[in-house]
Amino acid sequence: MTRTVELDDELAERMESHLEDGETLEEFIEELVAIYEQEGRFLQEGV
Repeated sequence: MTRTVELDDELAERMESHLEDGETLEEFIEELVAIYEQEGRFLQEGV
């Protein structure tokens, strides 16, 4: 099952600025979710 997520242009641009060479937004989001699942929170929470 595939789902579509719409991102605000500004947010998409911010995310794209963090992509590594050849990395897609989908891969970047998957990495963020994996970090969240491992840590139980995003890295910047509570800072």
